[in-house]
Amino acid sequence: MNKKIRKAVFPVAGLGTRFLPATKANPKEMLPVVDKPLIQYAAEEAVAAGIDVLIFITGRSKRSIPDHFDKAYELEVELKAHKKDSMLALVQEIVPPQVTCVYIRQAEALGLGHAVLCARHVVGDEPFAVILADDLISSDSGGCLSQMVDIYNQRQSGLIGVQQVPREDVHSYGIVEGESVDERLWKINSMEEKPKPEETSS
Repeated sequence: MNKKIRKAVFPVAGLGTRFLPATKANPKEMLPVVDKPLIQYAAEEAVAAGIDVLIFITGRSKRSIPDHFDKAYELEVELKAHKKDSMLALVQEIVPPQVTCVYIRQAEALGLGHAVLCARHVVGDEPFAVILADDLISSDSGGCLSQMVDIYNQRQSGLIGVQQVPREDVHSYGIVEGESVDERLWKINSMEEKPKPEETSS
């Protein structure tokens, strides 16, 4: 039986040191891009891909993330009283009614893999997506996650989204090597975290 991806894990417990000093008091996921924080773009992408359970792995000093997705009764009353209907709609639409948000506190920052593992009791044995909110991807052909979910539904196998980086920057990224299956899909043969440029051929 084919299972659909209904859950997405958002590891948001990191310290955001690459964005200091902007992230000293504010989570990097809450940094604004135009009129919305990064994390909201990520949540919207998940919902557009058919996901209805958003699992946030948070840490110390990340209160603003659950606060952002929570209902803001006082703000809504204020906007309604001043007839600011368009703003009220924006606030009420942050989390669509069919979507559930779950928050899990990662007691200790032990890396990305551990953050994802913290979601195991909510995810169970279902397929799920992992979304890194600090990587904003623009696409003209539907969201990146929607495309990945479509491929998952056809193939029922694990997927990872990758992009090319300049050779001199490979030491800053996880690097994959593989072979082309079609125009958009590669079979990964190996993966290495932050290799030296001379240690990888891809």
